[in-house]
This record gives sequence, structure tokens and C-alpha cells, in this order.
Amino acid sequence: MTGFSDLLSGYHRFRETDWTRQRERWAELSEGQKPSVMVIACSDSRVDPAQIFDTSPGEIFVVRNIANLVPPFELGGGRHGVSAALEFAVTQSEMSEIVVLGHGSCGGVDAAMSQRFAGHAPGAGGFIDHWVDMLDEARERIVAEYGTGARAIRELELETVRVSLANLRTFPCIPEREAAGTLRLRGAYFAIADGVLHVMDGSGAFAPA
Repeated sequence: MTGFSDLLSGYHRFRETDWTRQRERWAELSEGQKPSVMVIACSDSRVDPAQIFDTSPGEIFVVRNIANLVPPFELGGGRHGVSAALEFAVTQSEMSEIVVLGHGSCGGVDAAMSQRFAGHAPGAGGFIDHWVDMLDEARERIVAEYGTGARAIRELELETVRVSLANLRTFPCIPEREAAGTLRLRGAYFAIADGVLHVMDGSGAFAPA
């Protein structure tokens, strides 16, 4: 199992190889960043957007959370980490594309499907439960059609992308930029088991890239 000492060893390898090889790139990045694509992905350790899309430092602006979810636009209580990152990417950095990246074997989707944290106190599963309850409506619809087996889980994993895209459009800054043609939303799904990336089309269907 990887520990902090292993991470330090990895840093030294990085410093001696990739950082040195891209020294000019890092010098440029030290003056600021200007990515054009924001990726909203899951925190899952197996789904690193930079690795999946084979990007270089500074090319994508990434936000990761449980089940790659975007909450709807709302005011009032709590901290708004995803909303703040979205606001920064769209209104301050004026990125032209947002990609929501779902994935297979998602633990957040499993939590939503099983509802195993329902009724737990915050700090003991309650935060997770309240986060994934954004999928409640989708779960009920999917369970009614497919039950609770592997097909249903896959459908709910895909639905995380659709739900997040719909919630993105509740932020006033999103539809106005879509209408102006300066911002485009995209959905994708990475199947860990076979390494295939599926891209969502305008109808909400997914197909291999």
C-alpha cells in the first residue's frame, strides 16, 4: 500500500525527470494558468482525468468530489466548493468547455443505490448521504425499471453525468454563455474494467469515443 514515503519517492522521480524535461513549461505556468477546459470528476483514486486524457500540466482545471456531482445553484448556508470552482472557471477564467466525467465501479453511486448511510449523523456517513441524495430521483426511476442489479448500477453511474449537467444549467452564468456560443457542456463516462471512454451525445446517450 502506498504511504507518504512512497509519495516522496515519486516526487523525487518527477523532479528529476518530468519537471526537468518540461522546465520551460513549468516556468511559464509559474506566471499563471489559462486552461480552456474544466473537468468535474470523481475523487475515486482510479479515475485521474489528467491520466485518462493524457494531458500536460496546466491544460485542464479539475474539480473532484464524490460521484462527480454538481449541486444545483442555491444560496445560503454551508460552503460551496463546487460552486466556487465553477464560478472561478466560468466567470473569471472564461473556460470554454466543461466536461463531467463519470466512471464505473463508483462508490458514491453504490452508496446512493444502497442508501447505506441513510439516517447517519454528519461525520459518521451523514455528509455522504446528504451529498448523494442528489441522485434520489434518478435512483427511484432506475430501480423501478431495472431493479438493483448491475444494469441498474451502470445506469445510475451514467445518470450522475446527466444530473450534474442539468444542475450546471441552473447556474445563471452557464445558459447565458451556452446561448452566446462561448461555453459548451459535455458528458463522458470511463469504464474502469475495459479502459473505454464513452461520450454523451445531444440526446443523453453514451457511445465509445
